[in-house]
Amino acid sequence: MAAQGFNQELRQKQTQSQVLAPQLRHSLKILQVAAQDLHTTILEELQTNPSLEELPMEGMSLDEPANENSDSEAPSESNGSENDELRFDETFEILSKLDQDWRDHFSEAGGTQSFTSEDGEKREHFFNSLTTETSLQEHLLSQASLSDISEPQRTAIEYLVGSLNNSGFLNTPLSDLALVSGLSLGEMQSAHKMLKSFDPTGIGAFDIQDCLMTQLDQQGLKNSDAYEIIEKHFKLLARRRIPDIARNMGISLEDAQAAIEEISQLDPAPGRRFAEDTNRSVLPDVVVEYDEGKWKVTLNSDYIPRLRISTSYKEMISKGHLSRKEKEYIQEKMRSGKFLISSIEQRQQTIERIANEIVKLQTDFLEEGVAKLRPCTMTQVADTVGVHETTVSRAIANKYIQTPHGIFDMKFFFTPGYQGGDGESISNTSVKDMIQQLVSVENTAKPLSDQGIVAQLKERDIKIARRTVAKYREELGILPSNLRRQY
Repeated sequence: MAAQGFNQELRQKQTQSQVLAPQLRHSLKILQVAAQDLHTTILEELQTNPSLEELPMEGMSLDEPANENSDSEAPSESNGSENDELRFDETFEILSKLDQDWRDHFSEAGGTQSFTSEDGEKREHFFNSLTTETSLQEHLLSQASLSDISEPQRTAIEYLVGSLNNSGFLNTPLSDLALVSGLSLGEMQSAHKMLKSFDPTGIGAFDIQDCLMTQLDQQGLKNSDAYEIIEKHFKLLARRRIPDIARNMGISLEDAQAAIEEISQLDPAPGRRFAEDTNRSVLPDVVVEYDEGKWKVTLNSDYIPRLRISTSYKEMISKGHLSRKEKEYIQEKMRSGKFLISSIEQRQQTIERIANEIVKLQTDFLEEGVAKLRPCTMTQVADTVGVHETTVSRAIANKYIQTPHGIFDMKFFFTPGYQGGDGESISNTSVKDMIQQLVSVENTAKPLSDQGIVAQLKERDIKIARRTVAKYREELGILPSNLRRQY
């Protein structure tokens, strides 16, 4: 039998890949970051980039000539490369084309398969979808809502839950919480006892020692060696002084190690398994007001520090007293600073253009409310604004718009809809609002079934399936008709 050998050969293979430069990634981050986070990002850049300096809020605007003419004061040999790198509009346009390039690439790779309207709907749903984990506070308050407790106890639990740290511990004395809430200390202590019975075990403890003891207690191990170690020898445990623990307790080293192994299975920070509580004050990026017979869009730039390139560093370069490395370092920081300034300007311009388009499409909503919200897709706005839908998706992420009817997430205005009998399009948000109104005025002795709601909507020239009504009803938190009936 002939031996099989291995052959080595060189082959050339051409592949196409796209890599975002660090500056473009930074630009994307600035585009989609929330208002408060943008302020933090800019302050961090000010701390790390010595060529940037902040102007007073009432001083120079972002587009003042100081930012534009800084190249002329740099050495002439660097002007060409800097100008090439700082053509921001051209560079930023790459971002809007990346997704389309990949779509074309995979279309070619897959043969003649085309991008159908159904693919577009799935893609639109993907951009509009946002999944979030349950926070510790939400998890605990949902348990409180299911508990048979008095109103003062419920109020006390809400104060306790709001005072927990990320680990799930209560750092504030109960007496202080009682004073702040106006409840009695007894009511606060009773609520605290109930909170400690909630899931996860150990929640609401005052410290790690209390947390671990609570977990063992709820497991029925209050008389165990593990419980005694935590209760009486916690400092020795923290220092891993196992022989001293065994000697003080009068048990063997093996028993002490077994008890410590049991302790290691406990959770020292039960709150950490949950998502961070993202509830915070909302700062609108855009304000829409009716002024002089038309709707006016105003950007809220109060939170954005005004930046410019420091003249001191430009003078240092122009004098020619720096070493090559020093000069290259300062030039790099100046380029980075200029790109940051341009990224902020581009962010604001993109948000303003999208907001203006939203106002054009949603004039009826601004005048009459949610019932008149029109369906709108990111593709529709992207085509009008002249950017790619991925840019729209990033631009509206974490952004809020203030209207006469309240402050809304900008994603609120991007929703599919239905065709009414009069030819007008109606968003699914408006349909949900109609369902809510129908249920609010129904005869509670004979509440509307899902099919009944379908019939009511049909009378308004809105054709919708019963299963869709059931889905919307569940999303609105409305119980089925048999559970809403009141005798």
